[in-house]
Order: sequence, then C-alpha cells, then structure tokens
Amino acid sequence: MSNNKTRVSHIMPCSVNLLTVASKTERDAMTAGAMFISEDPPLFVVSIHKDTLTHHLIEETGELVLNVASTEQVKLAKRLGHEKATDKFKEFGIETEKAASVGAPLIKGSFASIECKVITSFPASHHTVYVVEAIDFTRKRGYVSHGVGHGPILCPWRGTAVGRGALETPPGRIGV
Repeated sequence: MSNNKTRVSHIMPCSVNLLTVASKTERDAMTAGAMFISEDPPLFVVSIHKDTLTHHLIEETGELVLNVASTEQVKLAKRLGHEKATDKFKEFGIETEKAASVGAPLIKGSFASIECKVITSFPASHHTVYVVEAIDFTRKRGYVSHGVGHGPILCPWRGTAVGRGALETPPGRIGV
C-alpha cells in the first residue's frame, strides 16, 4: 500500500507550469503544479521542496512567475522536472522576456504567464506551500485554451499531455 499511496499524486490532473524566480544575482526554473483557489483576489497555491534553489529564491524575493506551459513546451517541462543544471536557462536554451511587475522572467512560448507575489506560506513535510496572488498576467495571442496545437498542457502529473478540446478564448483572458 505504501508504494501505491505515493503514486496517488500521479492520477490528479493539473496544469503544467514552468515556474520562474529570480533575485538580483540568481535565477531558477522548475516544473510545478499550481492550483487556483480564489477568483477575487486571484490566488493560487504551489508547493516547493525546501532543498531547492527555487525555494531559496522565493523565500528571498517573495515573488515568482507561473508560466503555463504550451503543448510546444512538453520536452522543456520534462527537462525542468527531471534534470539538474547550474544555469537551466542557458543549458536548456530557455528564451525569456522581462516581466511587467516582478523580477522573475517570463518564458517565451508559454500559453500564459502569471506574475505572482507570495501572500503567505506554511511548511508541509519537506515542502513549503505558498499561497500567491496574481498581480499581472499575459496570454499569448492565437493560442487555443485546452485545445489542439498551442494550448496549455493538462496532465496527470508526470508530464503526459491530455485534455485536448477546442474552446477558444480571447487574448488577455484566461478561459476554461
């Protein structure tokens, strides 16, 4: 039962996010699941292992970007979720652009980028659970929400793309 219990997280569908964080001297990126918890204000929850550079930088800066991975970023999401590198941006060839409201970079080609400030956090085993507020976001023009082609990746956690439909939403608005 113990082995099966640890696999339960693999069956829960979620969006795949390429989380970015940066201080004045360091930056990092990782694959992370996030869950929407409030519409007004727009709040999300994300859990980060305490022994990572990402955790250290979130603690230092109090901000991050949730780059909602597009279907074109499946390989990048898998690499960020499994491979270690000194400078993931350089070693994985991640193209970025400047965020409007936080110091963390946006990842080019993402379905959407949600700039967040940490509201509160609490320990949970070897992780810290962060409640973050979306303070700005961009959604890429011409992308299809939950759709074929350039939509977001929806998956049972380990990077398998599922959930393809064809519901379009206008640019600048995150839809379902």
